Amino acid sequence: MAVRLRMKRMGNTHRPFYRVVSVDGRKPRDGVVLEELGTHNPLIEDESKQTELKLDRCAYWISVGAQPSETVATLLKKQGLDPTPGKKVEDQTLPTA
Repeated sequence: MAVRLRMKRMGNTHRPFYRVVSVDGRKPRDGVVLEELGTHNPLIEDESKQTELKLDRCAYWISVGAQPSETVATLLKKQGLDPTPGKKVEDQTLPTA
């Protein structure tokens, strides 16, 4: 199974809200997910509060070979996590809050 880390669109028309999820790559964008990893709300003006991620779980999925989408990879980089697939959890230095 090819696992992807990508965004699932939620919210109303003109009011987007996204969940960052791990999902089987063959499933549709808003289909069944394996695990919810966090949220992204682009309507919040303060960029530091737009994204909330469970970095330990993101690091786990990346360590077992999950491929992040381009957007999720950018969000992970901003949070201080290396989005390179297959990198072991022990090698990741998780930022502290």
